[in-house]
Amino acid sequence: MTDTVHVIGGGLAGSEAAWQLAKAGVPVVLHEMRPERQTEAHKTDALAELVCSNSFRSDDWETNAVGLLHEEMRRAGSLIMACADAHKLPAGGALAVDRENFADAVTEALTEHPLIEIDRGEVPGLPPADWDSVIVATGPLTSPALADAVKTLTGEAELAFFDAIAPIVHFESIDMDVCWRQSRYDKVGPGGSGADYINCPLDKAQYDAFIDGLLAAEKTAFKDFEKTPYFEGCLPIEVMAERGRDTLRYGPMKPVGLTNAHRPDEKPHAIVQLRQDNALGTLWNMVGFQTKLKHGEQARVFRMIPGLAQAEFARLGGLHRNTFLDSPKLLDGSLRLKAEPRLRFAGQVTGVEGYVESAAIGLIAGRFAGAERLGAPPAPPPPTTALGALLAHITGGHLSADGEGGARSFQPMNVNFGLFPPVTVARESWGKGPKNSKAFARKRAMSARALADLDAWLEGRSAVAAE
Repeated sequence: MTDTVHVIGGGLAGSEAAWQLAKAGVPVVLHEMRPERQTEAHKTDALAELVCSNSFRSDDWETNAVGLLHEEMRRAGSLIMACADAHKLPAGGALAVDRENFADAVTEALTEHPLIEIDRGEVPGLPPADWDSVIVATGPLTSPALADAVKTLTGEAELAFFDAIAPIVHFESIDMDVCWRQSRYDKVGPGGSGADYINCPLDKAQYDAFIDGLLAAEKTAFKDFEKTPYFEGCLPIEVMAERGRDTLRYGPMKPVGLTNAHRPDEKPHAIVQLRQDNALGTLWNMVGFQTKLKHGEQARVFRMIPGLAQAEFARLGGLHRNTFLDSPKLLDGSLRLKAEPRLRFAGQVTGVEGYVESAAIGLIAGRFAGAERLGAPPAPPPPTTALGALLAHITGGHLSADGEGGARSFQPMNVNFGLFPPVTVARESWGKGPKNSKAFARKRAMSARALADLDAWLEGRSAVAAE
C-alpha cells in the first residue's frame, strides 16, 4: 500500500492538494485545526471557507490570466473549480460563488473520498519526524506555533503582511430608487445576465464628502504587527484614499462602462459597486471596499454613499495577518523546503495572492507529492501555462534589481500575463475595436499556447500514471 501523505491546512490549497493526491491513488490525512482552534477571520469549521470575498475574479480564459488559470485547473480535474462552477452566482464576467454552499460541497467531497482521512486538530510546530511527506498549506492564517517553527528552521525573521476584508450589506436595506443593477459594459459572465452588480452613483460633491469622511475616520491600530506591510493587491480603501483624492475614482470606484438607469443623461463622478454574495441574493459585498476602519466608523462613513443611507451590515470589514515565505530563497523547484525537503508548501503561504492562485499551487503541490509517492519524477507544468507561470514566480521569483545591485524583496502576486514568456503576434491578427488591439491579440495567443501546452502536459502525466 502506498504510504500516506499528510496535508496541513484545510483551506483551498490544502483541500485541492488532498484531492489531487487521492485521485492519483495516494492516501491522505488532511489536518485542519478548526474548530479546535479558530482564527480571527474564519466563521465556520467548513473546509475551503472563503473569508475575504466570494469572487474568483474573471472567468474569461482568452484574454484574462486568472480566467485562463480557471480553465487550466478545470482541465486538470480541480475540485475547487468543480465546486465553484456548481455554486456560481451572477457576477458579470467574474466567477463568484455562494460561500456556504461552495465550502459545504468541498467538505462533502473530501469527507466521502475513501482515501482521505480528515483530522480535526492543530499540528503544533514542525510535523513529527516520521511524517516523511508533508504538504503545508496553512494559508494566510498559519498558526503562530507553526509559523515560529518555520522561522526557526529557515532563519527568516518575518513571514507576514496584512490583508483587509470588505463589508457585506443586506439587500433589503439598499435603496434601489437611487441604485440600479448593471454589469460594467453590460458584460454577461458565468451565471450572469449583464445586470449583476448594484451600482451606487456619487456626484463630485458627494464623492469629495465621502473622501473627507474616509480620511478623517478612526482606524484600527496594528498593535503587535505594526511593521507588517500591506499586500498591494488588497489595500484598505482608506489607504488608497491617502494616496490621492482621485485614486479611488481610478480604482474600485471608477465610473466607466455604466449608465445610471434613473438619470441616464447624468454621468456619475464615481460609482460604488456591490456584488451578490449568496445564492438567495440577500447579501451583497462592497467591491474593493476592504477596510481597517473601526466598526462604528465604517457604518457612519459607508452610509454617506448614495443608496446606502439606511444600509444594514451583515459583516463589517476587518484586518487579518497573512503569512508567506520568501519562496525563491527557501523552496526548490517542486515546492519543497530546501532546509527540510520532506516539507512541501502550497497556497498563499508560498507567495501567491488570491483564492484561485492558492488552489492552483495546492493542485501543483498535490501532483508533485503524488508523483513522488508513486515513484515518478515530479514533472512541473510548462512555464507557458498559467500554472507554470505561477510556479516560476514562486521558485524563480521574477525579482528585479533595486538599483543598488541587489534584488527586491519577494512579494505575493496574483497571476498575470507579465509572468508568462512573451509571444509574437502578426499585425494582421490584431483586428479592430477595443478587444482587438495588439495587447489583446498577445493575450489570446498566450492563452491558446498555454492550453495547448497544458493538454500535452496532462497527457504526459496521464501516461506516466497509467504505467
